[in-house]
Parts: sequence; C-alpha cells; structure tokens
Amino acid sequence: MRVCVFCGSREGDRPLYRDAAAELGALIARAGHGVVYGGGNIGLMGIIADAALAAGGEVIGVIPRHLLDRGGFGTLDELCEILTWAQLGLHRKPCGVLNTEGYFDPLLAMFDHAVREGFLSIAHRQLMPSEHNAQRLLDRLLSAVVSGENSLHEA
Repeated sequence: MRVCVFCGSREGDRPLYRDAAAELGALIARAGHGVVYGGGNIGLMGIIADAALAAGGEVIGVIPRHLLDRGGFGTLDELCEILTWAQLGLHRKPCGVLNTEGYFDPLLAMFDHAVREGFLSIAHRQLMPSEHNAQRLLDRLLSAVVSGENSLHEA
C-alpha cells in the first residue's frame, strides 16, 4: 500500500517538526508501505522522503491514502482539495492529520466551528481524523474503512 503525505516545502523553526517528519517517513517504510509526496527534496517533504528511502521504502506517485503533516498555504490547499474531492464523491480514500504539538489545533477547531454553524456535516468532518502520534495515525489510516457517507451530489 502507499500513503500520500502532504507537508511543507519548509522545515519550520522547531527541530521537533523535522524529527517527527523523519519518524513518519521511516515508520511508513518500516511498515512496508510506500510514500507518495509532493516530489520536492526540500522541507518536511524532503525529510519524509529521505527517511523513507533510508529505511528501505519506496517513494512514488500513487495516492490511495492521504496524510497531512505541517506546512503552509500549499499544504493547506492540498488538504482542502482532498477533503473537497471526498465531499464531492470523487474519492473515498482515508485522510488524516499528524497534529504534532497541537500544530493543527486552530484549523481543527475551525472545522468543528463549521459543523456547529451548519456549513459542514459531522460525517464530512470525520473524514479527517487527527493524532499527535505518527504510529497511531498511520495505524488508523491503514485500517480505515472507506467512508460510506454520501457525497454532496448524492445527498
């Protein structure tokens, strides 16, 4: 199986972000899975790819699972695109967020606010589980049952 990781072309200011990215790439590879990413050799995406390769994994371009790591506008764009595609019924692939040190707490709170205000269904909000621990997130994604939620077109 292959896991697509969306993350930043920058490393961030805190060493723990680089460490978590390297751990994630190595965990995916050691679990026998391939890493799919943006293709850059810089930032967190380069760290994840390098760690996966160093652990004997493959890094290629097929996307059956989606995983979000820290990043900026490009990473958030990728996340929103994947979630929108799921809402529209264009795919039913699991997606998850690695929320190291609560990095994505404000974004997750915004999604919860959208549910409370009636702009996002609970089922669609649940398309994006988050974990603080890379191994738990990877386990959740790899064992995920594809959502049976109707797309916006089917609702």
